[in-house]
Amino acid sequence: MSEKRYKKRGSTLLLMTLLVVLVAVTAFLVMSMQDSQEAVVVETENVPTEASEEKSIDDEVAATTLIHVGDEAPDFSVEMLDGGNVTLSALQGKPTLLIFWATWCPPCREELAHLQEGIIDVYGDKINVLPVSRGEKREVVEEFITKMGYTFAVGLDGEQTAYRKYATNYIPRCFVIDSKGTVVYSGVGYDEGVAGEVKEALDKALI
Repeated sequence: MSEKRYKKRGSTLLLMTLLVVLVAVTAFLVMSMQDSQEAVVVETENVPTEASEEKSIDDEVAATTLIHVGDEAPDFSVEMLDGGNVTLSALQGKPTLLIFWATWCPPCREELAHLQEGIIDVYGDKINVLPVSRGEKREVVEEFITKMGYTFAVGLDGEQTAYRKYATNYIPRCFVIDSKGTVVYSGVGYDEGVAGEVKEALDKALI
């Protein structure tokens, strides 16, 4: 009789133990799923989407651009690296490619590297090319131009006087100005797409 009671009591204890373990496992799984769902929500809310990043950059560029297509190109004079001076309005009669750049700017360097072969050698004396260094000392620009072996003329805008007439931030910036002094293209940054747009704008300005 006592042996049957012992067996019954042992079976009951085992069943209760299994029940407790089952409840504990179920509770753990539920809590884990909730934590996982919360983590996903937080991560999704805090990480900006690629579209929102692009929109933010576009908005910033637009806000810092002072001169747009259709505007008359603001006139200015700059000292050239060779010691001369150039006034933008004096270049009217031919389309002009105006570029604001700096030696420390990677896309600027890429654009200058393309300038001789991709623009000057292609268009020759049909257009004017005016790359203007923004906010740098003469010796810095001269060292860079000499090191790179460039032979085209370069303007110096150490105080950003000329640049501030066109924009308040971001380089490189390029403007294609037609023979009458009207801006027909405005671009920021540099890549193959921008290079293609510049050539297309120059071709149209030459018609």
